[in-house]
Amino acid sequence: MSHSKIRVAVVFGGRSSEHAISCVTAGAVMAAIDRDRYEVVPIGIARDGRWVLASDGQRLAIEDGRLPEVDGGGTALALPFDPAARGLIAVAPGEIPASLGEVDVVLPLLHGPFGEDGTIQGMLDLAGIRYVGAGVLASAVGMDKGFMKLVWQAQGLPVGPYVLVGDREWRRERKRKIDEIKELGLDAGRPVFVKPARAGSSMGISRVTSEDDLEAAVEAAREHDPKVIVEAAIEGREIECGVLQGLDDGPAEASLPAEVRTSGDSDFYDFETKYLDGGTTMEIPPDLPEPAIEEVRRIAVQAFEALDCEGLARVDFFRTPDGRWVLNEINTMPGFTPASAFPQMWAATGLDYPALVDRLIRTAADRTTGLR
Repeated sequence: MSHSKIRVAVVFGGRSSEHAISCVTAGAVMAAIDRDRYEVVPIGIARDGRWVLASDGQRLAIEDGRLPEVDGGGTALALPFDPAARGLIAVAPGEIPASLGEVDVVLPLLHGPFGEDGTIQGMLDLAGIRYVGAGVLASAVGMDKGFMKLVWQAQGLPVGPYVLVGDREWRRERKRKIDEIKELGLDAGRPVFVKPARAGSSMGISRVTSEDDLEAAVEAAREHDPKVIVEAAIEGREIECGVLQGLDDGPAEASLPAEVRTSGDSDFYDFETKYLDGGTTMEIPPDLPEPAIEEVRRIAVQAFEALDCEGLARVDFFRTPDGRWVLNEINTMPGFTPASAFPQMWAATGLDYPALVDRLIRTAADRTTGLR
């Protein structure tokens, strides 16, 4: 390494519907990075996919309900697919591309498709650049709720009943899929949740209690993803747990869990409730017996390792009235906003925000490139 500080490229924004939350996360993370140890290169990805060199001092926060975004007006960037280069190239119209120097670690704070789903991870693997978080396969499986549940089921981990609705199935066999969904309990008056299969931050999710509303809910989810998952509502408390890759090849570690509670008019933990109206509270740790807390931490690590995750993940559960744990989903790049559960859980476990960011960068810097 020719430079004295570890050079960290913080990548944020992106093409998904979670662009704004990625920007908010990046603002909080860049404020917490130790500048004595790390040199930060902020890279914004505009909504149209352009990479630009962003301003380190750019305001990246929700202000008066307004969401931030990458304006795309900075120096255009490209990543050369040359493992020997491991750098960024500035590309100005009509000029010879100029190198911006070697990058040691990329911190991809991207949520949703084209960021958290293995696409940018594959690009960074091709370029031979180390990065924070899960690799290609774990990212892709973690993003796709259908495959995620299939892998967990194969590992004997507890998941709830669900139906997958593919694009062609919905267009060609709609009645059959509706009948299949009704068997989840909708025909008996039990609600279902209709979700885009590959989106996060509660975008496009509907709680459906009547068959009359089902088609509209699927269409709303399809605005975010042509592949939809419909899950039977699980009665129980919503519990989340943070997982970090172990240090020095040690086992993964789980944080103290958190219980998410919604207030106000929200039926569930939707986008507005999460980020805009302050309608959630978190109890860390939840009011649960100590053996139950140890069990959820153990299952969270198993869920992380079943998908071959690296770096970090947040694992979401339901705790049923009869004391069972049911896995809901995993998020391989959980939000790092001040309102996010992941950093709050680790702070309660003894790892504060700057130390958490430092650990993620150090873990990534220590890993090999290529197949692992």
